[in-house]
Amino acid sequence: MRRYVPVALLVFVVYIVFSGSVSPYDIVIGAVLAVAVSALTTRFLVSDGGKALSLRRLANLVKYALYYLTVAEFKAHSLVIRIILSRDMPVRPAIVRVPYRAKNPYTIVGSANSITNTPGTVVVDLDTGRSVFYVHWIRAVGLDPETTYREILKVFEEGLSKVFE
Repeated sequence: MRRYVPVALLVFVVYIVFSGSVSPYDIVIGAVLAVAVSALTTRFLVSDGGKALSLRRLANLVKYALYYLTVAEFKAHSLVIRIILSRDMPVRPAIVRVPYRAKNPYTIVGSANSITNTPGTVVVDLDTGRSVFYVHWIRAVGLDPETTYREILKVFEEGLSKVFE
């Protein structure tokens, strides 16, 4: 039963936030929807209910989200804006190998999504055998694996591993 609670709570909160209403009707519909979605998806999403209910993990998720939505996105957007507004268009596009160290599939996918959603970088392929992302980088500052890891992935992977691993 503990496994179902986190999914139901998440679905309920998302429903209430996106509906923009806390009327009795929306609370009932949100609760019914949350229970139904949780019953259908929890066995695929949650392997350990205790981990999913951890307040430490939730705090790390909030910390990561705040960092990503403010600092990481601001840096990436400002770099792309500087490139666009520059007269000489200082781009050095390259597809680079970025090694990842994460073992948890949620951390790997979350890291790939964080890279792709950040302007200037796009994950174009994933090699699970070699534990490598192939990333198109608009302004490659280095091609060696340690540089690409440090510049593109390190902060995302470290933040997400505190949430998922």
